[in-house]
Amino acid sequence: MWKTVRQAARATAQLTKAAVLALGSYIFITVLLFTAAATVAVVGAALLPETVLLVRRIAGVKRRQAAVWTGREIPEAYLPLTGPLRERLRTTVRDPGTLRDLRWMVAYYGYGWLVCLVLPLWPVGLVVDGVRCGLMGREAVVLPLISRLADLDARWSRFLLKPSPKALLAERVEELTETRAGAVAAHGAELRRIERDLHDGTQARLVALSMRIGLAKRAYDHDPEGSRRLLDDAQDQAEEALTELRHVVRGIHPPILTDRGLAGAVRALAASSGLEVTVLVDGPVDDGPRAPAAVEAAVYFVVAEALTNAAKHSGSPRASVQLDRVSAGVRAVVWDEGLGGADEAGGSGLLGIRRRVAALDGIVTVTSPVGGPTMIAVELPCVW
Repeated sequence: MWKTVRQAARATAQLTKAAVLALGSYIFITVLLFTAAATVAVVGAALLPETVLLVRRIAGVKRRQAAVWTGREIPEAYLPLTGPLRERLRTTVRDPGTLRDLRWMVAYYGYGWLVCLVLPLWPVGLVVDGVRCGLMGREAVVLPLISRLADLDARWSRFLLKPSPKALLAERVEELTETRAGAVAAHGAELRRIERDLHDGTQARLVALSMRIGLAKRAYDHDPEGSRRLLDDAQDQAEEALTELRHVVRGIHPPILTDRGLAGAVRALAASSGLEVTVLVDGPVDDGPRAPAAVEAAVYFVVAEALTNAAKHSGSPRASVQLDRVSAGVRAVVWDEGLGGADEAGGSGLLGIRRRVAALDGIVTVTSPVGGPTMIAVELPCVW
């Protein structure tokens, strides 16, 4: 019985918040009508985008209320109101999200007052359900109706406020456009890095190697001992060039991923990071079918960048890495107990991590309050 009463009280609080929001909507209709009249008169055309932004905020409050009750988020899909006045007015009129918000607001004037039905249910429910539960040992029948009213409010709000498939598609296209631009920028930066490494390192050593061999050939007849020394130097140059080539190759796709798998490669990273790193592998990352090479490489480079950041900026001697094979892909979490305060604009490598993960349609979550700890979690989708 007490559990039923608590649930009914929670539902009543939810419906009361809905009624308060409905009252605010009633007051807001005056502003809306004034804006419409002023827009028709052209004098107040600049008020229309601001009014629409206010409608979006009210709808956003309702989305959050419904999400708190149901545990399911209601997504938003709006066109950005930016640019000069004419462009904002055009966006306001053409945005399908504006029409859906106005439709919800009109409907909410009616169902937003479901709390009025709660008032007679409480005294009746306390008496009827008190007798049924306390004396007869049966289930309550009246007080649960309050929770059903709250469910009805959330269900109607979700139906009216969820974006249309067209709006979701437009938002997805915009998101993919941004991630594609980021991927192109990251790819260009990677090509420039490889070109710089080859030009400044490997190419210079190969030129020196060619010169050493040429000098050795000229000195071979009249100075065999000097020629031998030049050939020894050439051999050293060749070994150094091979070492730099391996470094460049590791920057493109680390061979250790092919040899030891993702978990083994991350353990090797941890061992060479200079920190005391604990690697936890919760799921069978390397058992069964492996993730695509691009996904494994992205996770590897994210962990490498995160451990490098921790060693440089965190001030903590310890870090942890967790790898997990989830149903939708691969998840990696790197955290340390350092100073925190990681800033993407500060050149800490977080922007590069986001671009690399976004190119594969992944998700990055960074938590780094001042004083620590810092956690970087990435999830990359793939089909197992």
